[in-house]
Amino acid sequence: MLFKWLNRTSERVEEAASGVSIRVVGVGGGGGNAVRRMADDGIHGVRFLALNTDIQALRGLRQVQTFAIGPKTTGGTGSGGQPEVGRKAMRESQAQVGGLLQGADMVFIAAGMGGGTGTGAASMVADLARKQGALTVGVVTQPFGFEGSKRRANADQGLTRLKQKVDTLIVVENDRLLPALEGRVELEKAFRLADEVLRQGVQGISDIVTVSGMINVDFADVKAVMAGGGSAFMAIGHGEGRDAAAQAARSALANPLFDAPLEGASGVLLNVTGGPDLTLGQVHEVADIVHEAADSGANVIFGVVQQRRMKGRVSVTLVGTGIDWEEEPVIEQAMEVITKRREPLAPASSSVSRNGHSQAALAGTRPLL
Repeated sequence: MLFKWLNRTSERVEEAASGVSIRVVGVGGGGGNAVRRMADDGIHGVRFLALNTDIQALRGLRQVQTFAIGPKTTGGTGSGGQPEVGRKAMRESQAQVGGLLQGADMVFIAAGMGGGTGTGAASMVADLARKQGALTVGVVTQPFGFEGSKRRANADQGLTRLKQKVDTLIVVENDRLLPALEGRVELEKAFRLADEVLRQGVQGISDIVTVSGMINVDFADVKAVMAGGGSAFMAIGHGEGRDAAAQAARSALANPLFDAPLEGASGVLLNVTGGPDLTLGQVHEVADIVHEAADSGANVIFGVVQQRRMKGRVSVTLVGTGIDWEEEPVIEQAMEVITKRREPLAPASSSVSRNGHSQAALAGTRPLL
């Protein structure tokens, strides 16, 4: 197992000081809502862009650069839920969108699969970004069951295209979030929970790049693990007190939806975040636990971050890549939401879903509902 040691003391930075450019692109209505909430939540060191065929939907976005695709195709009134219209609109505007992505080192594609614009255009946006040399990561949702079979069929077709155009793909199955919505809740809260999972998926990776004093090294390590990584699973664990490090490592590995074994990953990105009181012994404790769980031949990139606000606490983030697209692990346990409020640096936790993509869920997050 190859461990690369990155030790740095850092506070969150506003921009990637080394010049690494990260873009988060929301495609369609669902993607636009997701990036709006990411911007409102204060993910730092990234630039947000929303693409849509619906001009009215774009007008409601704040702190986000917006661009209406396919004005001649749709007249700015949306795609009517038809993915082919979304694809046609994107073809009309691909030169302009390519210009908006110019210079990006890493591009996240956030979208809701099942509708017209996100389903049809997301793969084309990813293709543009990847052809320009950007590390490209898809973080998307599949529709709730109550949205109907047509949207599900559209989503499946969109995912088939998207997985061919990204380096790494994380898929959130919205129905897996339902156990977190106890009792009768407003529809808006259900979709807000899905947006929150997308946010955590993006932040879980981007923080590893931006919350650092050695950005260039960090980005090279992220590329080593994620470029061509296929499906990915992510998990985060938290610990407090005397056994904080071991608690954090074990809670990440034991996440209810962490069904894809770490030993199945060819690449693992491991980030340990603690306070100024984090000890070398605690770091080695995390390393030992991960070493036991990971494949002996995995490329494990090991980063350590110290932040003053984390005194007495430890957070462990795992990103595993290189799972075969054809693998079909069965997810048997429902998602649990830990409602204890934490600092807003928790990414999504996830596991690979039945269709070979990754299944994301909340773990160790601040309360959402």
